[in-house]
Amino acid sequence: MAQEPTAAASGRLGRAELRVVSEPGITVRVRAVLPDIVTGRPVVLVHGARADGIAAFDLPVPGGSLAEDLAGAGHAVYVLDVRGFGASTRPAAMTGPPGDSPPLVRASEAATDIAAVAGEVAARHGTPVALLGWATGSVWAGLVAVQHPALVSHLVLHNTLYGGTDGHPTMGRGSRLADPGRPGRFAAAAVGGYRLSTGADLLGGWDRTIPAADPDGWRDPAIAEAYVSAALAGDPTSHTRRPPSSRSPAGPLADAFLLATGGSLWNASELRCHVLASRAAHDFLSRPEDLAALVRDLRNARSVEVLELPQGTHFVHLERPERGRAAFVAAVLTLLAAP
Repeated sequence: MAQEPTAAASGRLGRAELRVVSEPGITVRVRAVLPDIVTGRPVVLVHGARADGIAAFDLPVPGGSLAEDLAGAGHAVYVLDVRGFGASTRPAAMTGPPGDSPPLVRASEAATDIAAVAGEVAARHGTPVALLGWATGSVWAGLVAVQHPALVSHLVLHNTLYGGTDGHPTMGRGSRLADPGRPGRFAAAAVGGYRLSTGADLLGGWDRTIPAADPDGWRDPAIAEAYVSAALAGDPTSHTRRPPSSRSPAGPLADAFLLATGGSLWNASELRCHVLASRAAHDFLSRPEDLAALVRDLRNARSVEVLELPQGTHFVHLERPERGRAAFVAAVLTLLAAP
C-alpha cells in the first residue's frame, strides 16, 4: 500500500491518501482516517453506485463524516473508491460517449478492488477487517465477505438490495432500467457504460424521499451542499460539462436490475462473520423484502443484529442525528465491539 504525504490532522485524527493495486492496470484510491492511538478494529467503508467514498463518508462538515465518527472511537478507518469512481482508475471507455460501451464495473470487478484493499488493511493491522457497505456498496461488501471469509470479521449491510424477490418500483420490471422490447431484460444499450449526475441528480432521490416539505428538517443544508461539491470534485472532468456532472459506471445499475427482478449475487447463508443489517424506512433502493430475506438467510453468521430506522432515508447516515443517524452510528459501534 503506497502512501502519499499525510494531510493535516483534524483534532486527534489524521488523514492520509493511499494507493492499492487491485490488479494489473487498476489502482484504488483509499483515504485513511486514523486516530492517534488505534484501540479498535480496522474498518473499510464502501460507497454506493453514484458518488465516491469521500462524498459518501468523509464530508468536511459537522455530522458529515461517518469516517470521523468511527475513527474518533478508536478505529482505523479506510474509505475507498471502487474503480470508475473518484480518484481510482477509470475504465478507458469512460472517456468516450456512454453509448459506446456496455455497462461498466460489475459486482465481480468491484469485489476485486474491495478485497485488495481489505487484504492490505488486514496485513497492515494484523487482523481481519470490518466492512461497511452503503446501498450497492453492501452488495459488493457481502460478495467480498462470502468470497474471502478469512478477511472479514464484521460486516455492515446498510440499505442494501439483496435479491431473490421480484418486483421493485424503480429498479425492476417496467422501470426505466427495463428493456421495453424484451420483458424482464436490462436495457443495456439504452443505459450505456456510465451515467452523468448533476447536482440536481445527486440530491433528487434524497429530496423526493424526505417525508417533509422542507428537507432542512431532515438534513443540514451544509451537508447537502458538501455532498454535491465532493461528488462533483471526485470527477476531474465534471466542470468540463454544463451544468457540471460527475461520471459513475452503470454496471451497478445492471446488477441492481438483476436483484430487483428476483436474481441474486451471493447468499447470506455463507457468511460466518458478525453482521449488522440496517434499513431506513424511506429508502428508495432496498425493500422490506430484501431485509427479511437477508435476515432469514443469515442463519450461519456469528451474530446478527437488525436495525430498522423508521424516519431515515437512503442517506440516513448523512441526516440529522434524531432522524436516525445517531442510532445508526451507535449500532455500528456496538457491532464493531463484538469480539
